[in-house]
Amino acid sequence: MNPVIKLRLLLTLIILLLPQLAFSDTFVVKDIRVEGLQRISPGTVFNYLPVKIGQQIESDATGDIIRALYKTGFFKDVKLERQGDVLIVFVTERPAIAKIEIQGNKTLETDPLLLALKDIGLAEGRVFNRSVLDKIEQELQRQYFNLGKYAVKLSSTVTPLERNRVAINIEISEGGAARIKKINIIGNRAFDEEELLDEFSLNTTGFLSSFTKDDQYSRQKLSGDLEKLRSFYLDRGHINFAITSTQVSITPDKRDIYVTINIDEGEVYTINDILLTGDLVLPKEAFFPMIHLVRGEVFSRKEVIGSSERINTLLGNNGYAFANVNSIPDIDEEKKQVAITYFVDPGKRVYVRRVNMKGNSSTRDEVLRRELRQLESAWYSAEQVTRSRERLQRLGFFDEVNVETPAVPGSTDQVDLNIAVVEKPMGNLMAGLGFSQSDGLIFSTSLSQKNFLGTGKQVSLAFDNSDSSTHYRLGYVNPYYTVDGISRGFNLSYQKTDFDEVDTAKYLTDTGTAGVVFGVPITETDRVNFTADLLHTTFKPAASPSKEVSDFKTENGDTFLDFKVGTSWTRDSRDSSLLPTQGATQSLSALATLPGSDLEYYKIAYKHKRYFPLNNAFTLALNGDLAYGDVYGDTSRLPLWENFFAGGIRTVRGYKDHSLGPRDNLEDPIGGNVKIVGNAELFFPAPFKLMEKSIRLGLFLDTGYVFSTHGGADFDLGELRYSTGASAMWLSPMGALGVSLGVPLNDKPGDETEIFQFTFGTAF
Repeated sequence: MNPVIKLRLLLTLIILLLPQLAFSDTFVVKDIRVEGLQRISPGTVFNYLPVKIGQQIESDATGDIIRALYKTGFFKDVKLERQGDVLIVFVTERPAIAKIEIQGNKTLETDPLLLALKDIGLAEGRVFNRSVLDKIEQELQRQYFNLGKYAVKLSSTVTPLERNRVAINIEISEGGAARIKKINIIGNRAFDEEELLDEFSLNTTGFLSSFTKDDQYSRQKLSGDLEKLRSFYLDRGHINFAITSTQVSITPDKRDIYVTINIDEGEVYTINDILLTGDLVLPKEAFFPMIHLVRGEVFSRKEVIGSSERINTLLGNNGYAFANVNSIPDIDEEKKQVAITYFVDPGKRVYVRRVNMKGNSSTRDEVLRRELRQLESAWYSAEQVTRSRERLQRLGFFDEVNVETPAVPGSTDQVDLNIAVVEKPMGNLMAGLGFSQSDGLIFSTSLSQKNFLGTGKQVSLAFDNSDSSTHYRLGYVNPYYTVDGISRGFNLSYQKTDFDEVDTAKYLTDTGTAGVVFGVPITETDRVNFTADLLHTTFKPAASPSKEVSDFKTENGDTFLDFKVGTSWTRDSRDSSLLPTQGATQSLSALATLPGSDLEYYKIAYKHKRYFPLNNAFTLALNGDLAYGDVYGDTSRLPLWENFFAGGIRTVRGYKDHSLGPRDNLEDPIGGNVKIVGNAELFFPAPFKLMEKSIRLGLFLDTGYVFSTHGGADFDLGELRYSTGASAMWLSPMGALGVSLGVPLNDKPGDETEIFQFTFGTAF
């Protein structure tokens, strides 16, 4: 045998036998010394050592000691020696992490990345372990793959520093996101591929993909789309539908992705029977409206599950808080039919023992309790609990409203209703600054308390000032003037307006108002208001007024005392008051001055704006605004300041504010007594992900005009003006900014067009 090989074998044998030679005899440990420590304290080592002073050590125990210290991850080398009855532990510590730098990451932010690395075990001040860094690189690569960035490259550099420390630098080259080039569905016979792909979130690159990112492949998105595909077939009777395989391939340059989905549609099954069994604690007839299935129709999993949920809700609203309803299908493979059996297990009927309030340190208990629809000692109702929470949120007094219904200990048929609220500040001092192209610079300030002294009553004092108007307001509202929720409010106001400053006819008005308003709840979401106001108005024509302004003063005078009454109905079901995506707002109002007033007139208006969510990114909004006013008695025409106007960013964009409609003999807009405005707008989020919740873009089509029927003037819908363009709304830290670029489609000679329009306001 080669002498060199013999020498290596001998050295290896010595190394292997060294621990046994060092501890060839069993001995009792009288003392333990640890050598080589720099940052780690000896006490930490002693905590992990599986041997203590006074303990007898066998020769085969050395391996357990070394493994125990290695397992801590603190050391990269461990040796044991014996000096008499003293056990000496020699260690070499792993380096500590002094600094972590991440460069090149654009899609994933640095701070969340560092926090995630800390959770895994890589953070400044901790012991460095190369294996942990390798795992982190693999996890980062997986995260980028999930974002469709398959060309990502990661490079880690570990730089030794003084005092046994290291600096870690992770360099990331993200590369571009791979785009879906084609999605193929193979095996579909009953439905076209286009119809199936309409269900998918993933899509091939299209015109708006840079905004929606729907062409970026993601494993999670594909899993969700496959589940949507499965639901699509199950909701159309294909009970045995199956996805047999899915292939995802990427081109060598890692830019294009091809997805192929193989499916087996199976046969279509129909419903041949619907059965209801179990403990039917309610009359059987009560369950039938909850089941939206019909014998002979095609099976639909969506309707089967929906019927189960409706039955469960019905039971929950009747006190059975822990009801369980299972739908059991019985499939006849030969006849391709399904019998659905609903098994009802209602559990015990539950009632609410006590309603507990927490967090309302300023607001009185009665203010919260009068909004509740779930009462103490009444049967539990899930619907009433939900409605109670919604009503508390709509008060506007609280930042948070949390509701829990824990079971009462030791009872099987009782729950408590625990309501925890986080109060908002009771008083608000607001100052506002804004700009409007029609009103110029606007300054406003207000002092208001929506929850005065915790009673739920509202008190406000406000002041607005612009180039065209000065307005003072004092208001008070008691939302529970009666225990039934009828509200009563009072208001005092003074307004001075120079209509010449808003580019309309040349006159001024000074108006003082004292009024009272009653509100009557009709349903949980609908309300009817009744108003009565006493108005004193002074009408002042400008130095060189138009004929229409002079005629109005000649025919009706310049000082008026009027008693005006009105009623209105409102409904608001929007999901947000700022950037809604679904729901609607509706209002119908009518007002009139009573006979004997100096000016006798009436006005009727209807507004309806509805939002339709088309998908996760797009929302369609349709708006209609109709209004009509006229006079009766001795009044010659509708007061000029009560006329309607159209044009501008809030009605028909692309035309100057107030410019659409009749004009006086000086060619100034004078308004009319009939208004028609309609808008259709397609909203979508901004392409910048960080601002998608504060910026919304839109494409619009507007129409509208103001008409006058005074003196038998013609009412011609052919006068309606149209415009189209783009809009943007930004909820900036300084206030809401609205911008539009409108292009008139049928402007006529004399029309005042304005392509760029904006409005801005702020509160501080």
